[in-house]
Amino acid sequence: MAGALREAFLEMLAAERGAARNTLAAYATDLEDFAAFCARRGLAPEMVGPEPLGDYLRSLADLGLKPRTAARRLSALRQFFRFLAREGIRPDDPTELLEGPRPTPPLPKPLAEEEVIALLAGAAGLPKGRGPLAVAAIELLYGAGLRATELVTLPASALRPDQPMIALRGKGGRERLVPISAGARAAAQAARAGEEETPPMDKRRRWLFPSRGAAGHMTRQGLGLLLKEAAVAAGLAPERVSPHVLRHSFASHLLARGADLRSLQILLGHADIATTQIYTKVMEERLRALVEQHHPLAEQGE
Repeated sequence: MAGALREAFLEMLAAERGAARNTLAAYATDLEDFAAFCARRGLAPEMVGPEPLGDYLRSLADLGLKPRTAARRLSALRQFFRFLAREGIRPDDPTELLEGPRPTPPLPKPLAEEEVIALLAGAAGLPKGRGPLAVAAIELLYGAGLRATELVTLPASALRPDQPMIALRGKGGRERLVPISAGARAAAQAARAGEEETPPMDKRRRWLFPSRGAAGHMTRQGLGLLLKEAAVAAGLAPERVSPHVLRHSFASHLLARGADLRSLQILLGHADIATTQIYTKVMEERLRALVEQHHPLAEQGE
C-alpha cells in the first residue's frame, strides 16, 4: 500500500473525525497487515477487487484471529477504500458486498450434573399432571440433546418400548437417528398415559406433547414455561434453565466424560463439524485436567 495514500487516509481520520491516537495506530497496523498480504501475492493493495479482500478475511480466520479483531480490520479497509473512491483515486469501493465475520454467540452455562438431577426431582413434583410432562421433556432434552422444536413436534408413535432409537428431522430437513434411554422412553410413556385419561381431540392424538392450541402440540413457549416451573420447584434460578441450556448440558457432559467431537456432531445434528467445535473448550479443560492429574512431571510443579 502506497505510504502516501495511507498517510493521507490517516490524516483525514484525525482532521475530519477527530480519531484518537490509539485508533490511528490500530488502523495503521491493520492497513500494513493487508499491504503485506497483497505484497506476498504481487498485488497493489489500493487497486484490489472483492476477491482478494475475501481471501484476506478468510486468511484471518485461518490464523485463528477472533471475529472481533477480524471485524475491526475489515472496518479499517472499508473506510480506507471509501476514502479512495471519494477522492477519485479508484472508481469503486470493493468492500461494499463483503460480509464481515460473524461473532460466535456465547454458549450458555451448562447445568451441573447434580443440578439436572435436582431439576428432574422438581419436575416430578409439579401439580395438575404437569409433573410427568416436565420429566419427559427434561429426559429427552438432556438425555438426547433434542432441540425445542424437535421435542414439541415428536409424534406420539416416535417412542416405542422396543426401539432404542428414534428418527428426527432437524434443521434444514436433515434426518438423524438419536438413541433414547429406557428412562426417557418410560417418562414419555407415563406422560402420554396421563394425557390419555382425558380423551383428546383427534389432531392432538398425533403428538407426544399434545396441546389444546391450534397446532395440536405444545409450543416452544409452553415448553419454556414448563421448564421454568420445574426450575423453581428444584430451587434453581429459572433464567438458567431452558431447552437450549439442557441441550448444551447434554453436549458438555458427554464431552467431559470422554465423547469425541465427531460423535457429538452426529448426535446434535450439526451439518458442519465447525459448529460442534464450539465445545472444544470443554475438551481442552478436560485434557488439561487429565495431564495435571496423571502426568509424572506435573507433580514437580507442586
